[in-house]
Amino acid sequence: MRYVMAIDQGTTSSRAILFDEKMAIKTIAQEEFPQHYPANGWVEHDPSDLWSTVAATCRAAIEKAGISAADIAAIGITNQRETTLVWDKVTGEPLHNAIVWQDRRTADYCAEMVAAGHEETITQKTGLLFDPYFSSTKLKWILDKVPGSRERAAKGELLFGTVDTYIIWHLTGGAVHATDATNACRTMLYDIEKGRWSTTICALFDIPMEMLPEVRNSSDDFGVTRPDLFGREIPILGVAGDQQAATVGQACFKPGMMKSTYGTGCFALLNTGDTPIRSNNRLLTTVAYQLDGKRTYALEGSIFIAGAVVQWLRDGLKIIREAPETQPLAEKADPTQSVVMVPAFTGLGAPYWRPDCRGAIFGLTRNSGPEEFARAALESVGFQTRDLLEAMRADSPGELKGVLRVDGGMSASDWTMQFLSDIIAAPVDRPLVKETTALGAAWLAGMRAGIYPDQQGFAKNWALDVRFEPQMSDEDRARKYAQWQKAIKATMAV
Repeated sequence: MRYVMAIDQGTTSSRAILFDEKMAIKTIAQEEFPQHYPANGWVEHDPSDLWSTVAATCRAAIEKAGISAADIAAIGITNQRETTLVWDKVTGEPLHNAIVWQDRRTADYCAEMVAAGHEETITQKTGLLFDPYFSSTKLKWILDKVPGSRERAAKGELLFGTVDTYIIWHLTGGAVHATDATNACRTMLYDIEKGRWSTTICALFDIPMEMLPEVRNSSDDFGVTRPDLFGREIPILGVAGDQQAATVGQACFKPGMMKSTYGTGCFALLNTGDTPIRSNNRLLTTVAYQLDGKRTYALEGSIFIAGAVVQWLRDGLKIIREAPETQPLAEKADPTQSVVMVPAFTGLGAPYWRPDCRGAIFGLTRNSGPEEFARAALESVGFQTRDLLEAMRADSPGELKGVLRVDGGMSASDWTMQFLSDIIAAPVDRPLVKETTALGAAWLAGMRAGIYPDQQGFAKNWALDVRFEPQMSDEDRARKYAQWQKAIKATMAV
């Protein structure tokens, strides 16, 4: 039996998952790491935590499976996107903590650049909006704040990378400094039509191009692991950012197919084929995956807070001890109350793009309690998803298929998925394999290793667990969504 190991490096934890030759899960190892909030709106990770938890979970997964590294045909990597690292090319010493995708410290700079008329250039070349979400302004901030760093970068002494690049560099002992097209396209430095780093944008941010990684296919040769890590060299053959890996794992290979992943945030991707569709509704144009030099594009809507709102109920309000407790609470909520929560803790993402906004709750009464808070938190995920779908329908009329494929931690909640189906008025399909992000990374690596089927064969293996059909009346749906829209407008007015 040969295995493929998927490294899933996320925002709050790192995981290693072993898949067998039939793409069934053999073992999972997971390790959480701390988040750092040095100032309001700032979010950081200690780079050593990212690497140590990846290495530890890989070893733990191998040990739990009772196999050796010789049984692993390939490694696939999927990762939190946009998170930015800079490190010494020789020693690997980081110059600064990793600045996480949620971080908003460059919001004022972004606003200044938009006011100066630079957003059109950015959007035309990268498909993105001028927002602190992306890597480029985080990288600029590090180069501006760490003395001598820009000069060192120009001399080739420093390297930049998103988390995938950082992990690859460490896995290979510094032999490979590379990324794939799905991660490159999230940096706001990559020309998605030409398929290369943009000299124009790098000059705009004063970023030395010497520090940028080589961009490769999502299924490609990314070197081999150091033999001392796991006992022998293992080839790294697949890399994709987490949302693109989930798109692959959901087998959304045909234009019009769409998936939505509910993790810390929520990210919906609509496959648009080999043509990038430019959004008129403040969605992102992105690379869904790149195989054999050919890019497939997608429209993406990004919501910053999804599962994180449940974490807030647990860690902030302390009204639950574990995430699954939200469902029974929501089921007990008073149906006569209309509590609406806008979880803009780190600003609003698509289609609003208001990094200055903060969270708000509307409709509280003296009788509002944990049940109503839980229901409002779960409903906020459905409302935000509908916002994205409305924008996608406007951008690509006739392209959007009638079914939404879902994955991620929150997709396990039947109540949440039923509400999602109700509020978007469309079927919601939850697959049998819940670990679609890791599965996508594993398939990219396993296909190149020759042990997994091609796209068509992989798509045939996709299996349905549960389909949620809309049950809400048109009147109730319209009323609830109108309340949400009022709450959004009020939040943005503050």
